[in-house]
Amino acid sequence: MTDDTLGIGELARLTGVSVRTIRFYCDEGILTVRRSSGGHRRFDPSAVENVRLIRRLRRLGLGLPSIVEVLTGERSLDEVIAIERSAVDAELSVLAWRRASLAAVAEVSPAERAARLELLAHAQGPGARDALEAFWLRMVQAPIRPELADGLIAAFVPPAPAEPTPAQVVAFAEMVTLTCDDALIARMRARGRVNMGNISDEDTLMVGVGEACRVVTPCLLAGEAPRPGPELDDFVAVHAEVRGARGDTPEFRRYLQRELTLDQQPQIDRYWELVSQVTGQALTLGATHRWLLDSLAVEAA
Repeated sequence: MTDDTLGIGELARLTGVSVRTIRFYCDEGILTVRRSSGGHRRFDPSAVENVRLIRRLRRLGLGLPSIVEVLTGERSLDEVIAIERSAVDAELSVLAWRRASLAAVAEVSPAERAARLELLAHAQGPGARDALEAFWLRMVQAPIRPELADGLIAAFVPPAPAEPTPAQVVAFAEMVTLTCDDALIARMRARGRVNMGNISDEDTLMVGVGEACRVVTPCLLAGEAPRPGPELDDFVAVHAEVRGARGDTPEFRRYLQRELTLDQQPQIDRYWELVSQVTGQALTLGATHRWLLDSLAVEAA
């Protein structure tokens, strides 16, 4: 055994780490160790910096598997730190959600707390957002392209706030509760089956309505009341295209207004109000679509 190796006691002295801890690192395969002819642990001089690095990373809360990845070169220190930061952010988000949920319970009267607890139970964990996604995907009964399904989820299901207020947690919970209403689901799917028979291309309809909603955004931002105009014309045109109409006629507009009225559900209007509360943004896809529906109703009146 060469003289430039270190015994376990010397390594402990140079690093400020106990012999017991160094033995643990050896047993876990974190430190490379050799044995002398007498069976004693011997370490290369590089073990000094490795032990110091292990100690520092442990103090930052990194787990041993991550530290091993750094020591073996499987991952860089920057990569491991980035992964750990992401995990910490996720933990903080969970804690922030829990804190806001507790505050939401505390702010109501004792008589209201049982109902508030029942409501908030719907908003805990990733399953809450999964329920919202599942609801909207069930409403689309005709085949659509995967990218349109992804876009639908992005537009209809807001991400849970990382640092929510109690009001946002309550709003998110109410959204989940609304979409768990079996009667609502049955009504909307029944209308969806009717629409499948009337609409030739769901992809074209979704893209066209999405663009029509985008075009009316300035109208809502300017506070304009619903009204006929070029924005409504675009909306009607895409419906005429996929519903096999012979052009955009007054008769078709009256028919379309009747059909779209049958599609409406008060719970969905409430859903979009809640989306606004969760995101803090007054302008939602639901608000732009409602403006177009109301414009069509104004014209039909």
